[in-house]
Amino acid sequence: MESKRQKKSASVIQKELAQIFQRHSPEWFGGAFVTVTYVKMTPDLGIARVYLSFLLAKDNEEALQNVELHASQVRGELGRAIGKQSKKVPELDFFLDTMQDEVDRVEKLFEKIEIPPEEKED
Repeated sequence: MESKRQKKSASVIQKELAQIFQRHSPEWFGGAFVTVTYVKMTPDLGIARVYLSFLLAKDNEEALQNVELHASQVRGELGRAIGKQSKKVPELDFFLDTMQDEVDRVEKLFEKIEIPPEEKED
């Protein structure tokens, strides 16, 4: 269970990362949109696990690799943004958020289900 401190830190980092990605989206992702869907902090606040979702990206895995290539720049900008609010800037681990893919898969399964009409009792 996350502490209040972890949740607050995650929220601040999520907001700042969203702004960083929005600012650099045209040059790093060629028009694709990046959404920071979730940030989970370790108890010591040393590592932030950042879950990203990409819209209009040709290849999500390639977009994630592009984020990882710029990770040090992202962390530097994050440090400047949260420097007065946090004692240390966490290491950033980026992950692809596959929740939407899972939702789509489940919806397709539901569409395949055929439910027979109810029989009326007399």
